[in-house]
Amino acid sequence: MTWTVDEQLALTATQAVAAIQSGRLSAADYVATLLARAAALASLNALTTLDLDGALAAARRIDALPAAEKARLPLAGLAVVVKDNINTAGLQTSAGTPALEGFVPDTNAPSVQRLIDAGAIVLGKANMHELAFGITSTNFATHAGPVRNPYDPTLIPGGSSGGTAAAIAARIAPAGLGTDTGGSTRIPAALTGTAGFRPSVGNGGAERRYHDPGAVVPISHTRDTVGPMARTVADIALLDGVITGAGALPAITLRGLRIGLPAPLWEGLERQVADVTKAALKTLEAAGVVLVPVAMNELDELNGMVGGPIAIHEARDDVLAWLVANDAPVKTVVEMAARIASPDVRAIYDGVLDDILGERYEAALNYWRPRLQRYMAATFADERLDALLFPTTRLAAVPIDDVNGSSTVSIDGSEPIDTMDAFLRNTDPASTSGIPGLSLPAGMTASGLPVGLELDGPLGEDRRLLAIGVAFEQLLGALPAPSI
Repeated sequence: MTWTVDEQLALTATQAVAAIQSGRLSAADYVATLLARAAALASLNALTTLDLDGALAAARRIDALPAAEKARLPLAGLAVVVKDNINTAGLQTSAGTPALEGFVPDTNAPSVQRLIDAGAIVLGKANMHELAFGITSTNFATHAGPVRNPYDPTLIPGGSSGGTAAAIAARIAPAGLGTDTGGSTRIPAALTGTAGFRPSVGNGGAERRYHDPGAVVPISHTRDTVGPMARTVADIALLDGVITGAGALPAITLRGLRIGLPAPLWEGLERQVADVTKAALKTLEAAGVVLVPVAMNELDELNGMVGGPIAIHEARDDVLAWLVANDAPVKTVVEMAARIASPDVRAIYDGVLDDILGERYEAALNYWRPRLQRYMAATFADERLDALLFPTTRLAAVPIDDVNGSSTVSIDGSEPIDTMDAFLRNTDPASTSGIPGLSLPAGMTASGLPVGLELDGPLGEDRRLLAIGVAFEQLLGALPAPSI
């Protein structure tokens, strides 16, 4: 069978694997097509590194396998991109910051290694908000640059995993890995018409679904996690299954499914986001989904006491531990911070180095966070909810700020508010409480910008949450590709 370029670019991860496993598509031809796409769309700044020779060599090894062996690889020939703060052997891991430019780890992060062992091929490393401390992916480092949204290159793609999301939306790769501390897989997914997943973290240990200790340039060991990103939830479920060894998704019946609508996360929305997401609710309700309004009056207060103190306090020690464990080219956080290129990140690191929220850390971690976790668990139990549902972000993509990287935004003419706070508001509670969160496309605004819906589920119910997401995306449908 001869595949056109457009046919190859349109393949989802699941479809690409099936075509390569069956021998209908050459992995080498497929990878060559995607590498050419990446080169043609270099102006998006989606990638910081493109592994031309390595990716093609890996694809040829897949093609050379006996048919039976190829068919047994769950990700045979699947091309992926990996966020530039996740360790990759033989490829730069810079976290988008000048002090780490050109640094190459000795080993892959465990999540990356599991994908490769299953037959996946790493095309390259994805650009990001510098050091993952932001939600725009407007990076001022000369080797990175601002990531641009494929639906409108003058707009942000979200962050901090903006390069992974932009590459997936632009059909450079069908799937990849990001990281998520406060919303960094889900926010860019929402703004680029893709899907992004934050797996369960809980209190760490056995509750943590993905285990990549010391293999990701960190912000916070309490909050950080690797997370898969793709164009469909079904593809995310495929990658999640490989990383965790989980089996098939459970069966889901939409009729009678109880989905909570948390009131605080439906307030203050941009009109165009409200229009798209409320139309999606009508589609779900028509299919028999039971939508349950839940007040959650304490959510904002509880969450506000947790997130900032933990992230700002833990960053200094956690980054230092990564620098030492990985024998990085800089040995101290002060030395690394001195070379930060992005104004907004430099300002945050001033607070990290001064430990400006240190006095609030112990209470945030040991008092407020357990209260928030109990509150979330009680909401699911008391209301008999299968998941919570709300707009992933309060507003659609906004223009790139090439002066500050992230400053303020106005929602429908409101008083300007901090950009990071505006985009993090809805994604942050899952992050701070450690429960799983999934963003999937809800639809497009009248001006052609993607809008996302987020599903949050009880701790440890990741596969059931993904199954609900698959059922919802089958109802809501896929978004049209960007016209680039």
